[in-house]
Amino acid sequence: MAQDKKDQVAKEPATDKKPNVQAAEVKQTQTKSAADNSQKQTQAKPAEAKSAKPREAKEGSAKPKKFSVNNTRLKKKYDKETVSYLMKTFSYKNINQVPKLVKIVINMGLGADKDNAKSIQTAQNELTQIAGQKAVLTKAKGSVANFKIRDGMTIGAKVTLRDERMYTFFDKLVSICLPRVRDFRGVSSKSFDGRGNYALGIKEQLIFPEISYDQVDRVRGFDISFVTTAKSDEEAKELLKAMGMPFRA
Repeated sequence: MAQDKKDQVAKEPATDKKPNVQAAEVKQTQTKSAADNSQKQTQAKPAEAKSAKPREAKEGSAKPKKFSVNNTRLKKKYDKETVSYLMKTFSYKNINQVPKLVKIVINMGLGADKDNAKSIQTAQNELTQIAGQKAVLTKAKGSVANFKIRDGMTIGAKVTLRDERMYTFFDKLVSICLPRVRDFRGVSSKSFDGRGNYALGIKEQLIFPEISYDQVDRVRGFDISFVTTAKSDEEAKELLKAMGMPFRA
């Protein structure tokens, strides 16, 4: 009988340990599954965020492509025809010696309107429409009593065009605007400064198609300066002539 009781006592702790081991294993599996689920959720969130960013970028408005200068008609003409013509005419050995147009400066004097702010604003808007770029007002750097000009007074407006807008304005001027001048027989070839730059005077802004005759308060003229890399007036003249400038015979 004593041996049977010992066997029962020895067996009872063994039976008590088994449920504890099973419960521990169940807890471990539950914690592992919970950890795995949390990891999957954390991994899914960045993936969803990453995938959402490109969608937002695609759905948003696309940025407009910048217009390349090489696609302008006058630039193509310069590269294909003008460069080869100038190299043959002046026997250049290197293509980098060929002169080119650097910038176009449009300057409008507003001395007659210096006391009228509304006329100055109208002139600035007209020059902006003509050039396709916002005009900048120029102010006096000193006082001149004879002309009733004080230091800092607005006396003009100007625009400097480069690259695409320069070629576009030159093409419009030569192809559309100058032929609209009354009794036009060509531009003068005596307006070079001796260093390869050319100046052209326009008497009326009405020759430009952007200006409406009904909205003009007064006729205004302005000067156009063509700045080139030519070293002489002869080279500059041939450059502008090859690009379409109609010089007087």
